[in-house]
Amino acid sequence: MEFLMKGRERVMARFLQTGMGRFCRAGSCPAASPRPTVQPGKARLYIALAFLTPTIASASPYTPLLDQTVHHYPVEGIAMAVVESGQTTFTATRGEGITDQTRFKIASNTKAMTAAVLARLVQRGALHWNDPVIKHLPQFRMHDPWVTEHMQVRDLLIHNSGLGLGAGDLMLWPEPNAYTRADIIAGLAYLKPVTSFRSGYAYDNLMYVVAGEVAAAAGGKPIDVLLQEELFTPLGMSGCQTDPSQTSLAAGGVRCSLRDMTRWMQVLLDPTLVPDWLNAEQRRLLWTAHMPMPLGERQRRWDNAHFSAYGYGWRLSDMDGQFKVAHTGTLSGAYSSLALLPDRKTGAVILINGEGENVRTVLMQATLKTLKTLTTGQSATIAPYVTDLATEQSARRTAGHTRPDTSARSPAPTTVPWQGIYHDPWLGTARVCPENGKLRFSVEKSPRLRGTVMQLDSRWLVQWDTLGADAEPWLQVSPGTPHTLNLRAIDPDIDFSYDYQDLHFTRTGPCS
Repeated sequence: MEFLMKGRERVMARFLQTGMGRFCRAGSCPAASPRPTVQPGKARLYIALAFLTPTIASASPYTPLLDQTVHHYPVEGIAMAVVESGQTTFTATRGEGITDQTRFKIASNTKAMTAAVLARLVQRGALHWNDPVIKHLPQFRMHDPWVTEHMQVRDLLIHNSGLGLGAGDLMLWPEPNAYTRADIIAGLAYLKPVTSFRSGYAYDNLMYVVAGEVAAAAGGKPIDVLLQEELFTPLGMSGCQTDPSQTSLAAGGVRCSLRDMTRWMQVLLDPTLVPDWLNAEQRRLLWTAHMPMPLGERQRRWDNAHFSAYGYGWRLSDMDGQFKVAHTGTLSGAYSSLALLPDRKTGAVILINGEGENVRTVLMQATLKTLKTLTTGQSATIAPYVTDLATEQSARRTAGHTRPDTSARSPAPTTVPWQGIYHDPWLGTARVCPENGKLRFSVEKSPRLRGTVMQLDSRWLVQWDTLGADAEPWLQVSPGTPHTLNLRAIDPDIDFSYDYQDLHFTRTGPCS
């Protein structure tokens, strides 16, 4: 108990030092290379044949955690590393063709890198955290002119814009699509807020796209070049790659290897490794609690956590009396997780190809707990977290968080009176028109948002051609002059990036 209380005192000291007392909240892209293709029936064979990186002893306490996890939740490929007291003590991979140099999509773990680029520019005076965004991007507009005027660079990084969860993400995902970063900035003016500015947390991606453009304007180079020059080259992360044409780059577009991400952890945990890279003030600001976040029940149970907040590109909290810095990334078949315990210069990273949400959740939790209990002689196991997570997910289904049965659907008639060309102010043009004997819905700039309109009793829905059933929306028609269309998610647990609720289509003409 004494140790726990002292640990909590350290966390509260960090809590106050970093500014909590000054408080005034994913799609498709090029596959990781190489990304293994698992044929039916071979997933468990790959697990059985998986190898451990030769430089790491098989007696590591993390080996059983990794093996238990991929046995319970098979994935195509996974790479994992642990750093303790600044030194790499464990690296391992599982899956055909996966090595410590295989590049994975790190998705939203990119956000911390974008924030670090901005910190470097602040450090040399190219911009300031409290600069108005319009100082660097005069074309920037939010729905409320007052917010446009007062939005600062720092606000772009802490999810306090007042927009709803994932607002406007349909301009980013699913990929590929034809939306540009200029489209993102132009579209923001049409996204209506759901809360007042700076009053609450709601995770978003568009503001990080804007942040990348602010960095480009202040730094005089595109964000992909800045990432290379300000991070990858000086830190020795030579395997990291970017696609300059990817609209979502600053929010979630970086790809890195396990070796790169291990180096990233080490530099973050030990400023002396690259002493001239980022000064103490900018490092402190990255991990300052700028925006309070909701503290989930699972986080209370698993971490014994007492606070949760967002820094610049990082989630901050406490875990069993220790300061914790972490983030996750999710992007269409790719999952990542990075967590640090800075006071111990310790952390872990997990990179996954394949359906891996439960994998990263359970494996990271068991890894961090093992880091804490290495001296107690306790055996490493994922069992309590697997059980608790399954119970939690079962409770959600019991409480009605299940997709309604839409199996009785049938193709909609092609003669509906509301067919035609529609327009949404930020997503653009959509068609609801007959095509090859079916009524088809398609968005002009987003090729994967195409599907067949189906009827279920008196309701309509869109059955996408290439997206899963979990992404399907109801199509709601409002008669009038002109007709209007709205989309609403069918699955209550749909990925928040399908922000159908922000769309408002108005009919502009007949099908040509």
